[in-house]
Amino acid sequence: MRFDVLTLFPEMFEAVLGDSIIGRARENGLIELNFIQIRDFSTDKHRRVDDYPYGGGTGMLMSVQPIYDAYMSVIKDLSYKPLTIYMSPQGRVFDQKCAIELSKNEHIVILCGHYEGVDQRVLDEIVDMELSIGDFVLTGGEIPAMAVIDTVARLVPGVLASVSSYTGESHFNSLLEYPQYTRPPEILGRSVPEVLLSGHHANIEKWKHEQSLMATYNKRPDMLEHAELSKSDIEFIEKLKKE
Repeated sequence: MRFDVLTLFPEMFEAVLGDSIIGRARENGLIELNFIQIRDFSTDKHRRVDDYPYGGGTGMLMSVQPIYDAYMSVIKDLSYKPLTIYMSPQGRVFDQKCAIELSKNEHIVILCGHYEGVDQRVLDEIVDMELSIGDFVLTGGEIPAMAVIDTVARLVPGVLASVSSYTGESHFNSLLEYPQYTRPPEILGRSVPEVLLSGHHANIEKWKHEQSLMATYNKRPDMLEHAELSKSDIEFIEKLKKE
């Protein structure tokens, strides 16, 4: 899977995505990450990429020309149009469902805005969708873009050890993850739940699922509306309500 990121701060991406799981996936050829410096495409002698907005207003807007030329440098030899995303607080709120949808694309281009935003004309010309990581505003699109790349890339086959590495995680099935424990079996006066030491696989799986239901009910009950719940799940939740 290939990601091309149009940004004013490519060094930020290398610092965050160059190590750990994503870094290894990149080294192994499972994902391709390219960070394109928009400023390199400015035709201004001072390499400016912004200008004052028409109609007044505070701050500066990123100009069409550098962004468009940077984008064209990515797609000029392609026979297809890659999915092009603009990171924006006005966009669809990014979640695990969206990450799964995006992971089905082989090539994604992400535009990171800065300053007070981007000239609407280049958005209309190249962008297929806008994405937000929440109802708040950051100084630029770089941090949101990193979050999207990290979340989507780990769904690419081979990036994680197995499919089960992410299917049991929080949000994947609209449930939060169950609590987990490692050695020693007792510390700080607290013990690992006996069922996890029993070796009884069926009981362990039942405990994990019930703990997921309990965590979701206690922390994010709104998520249960979207979860695929069995009859026994519903009965378990009803019991929690009565406790």
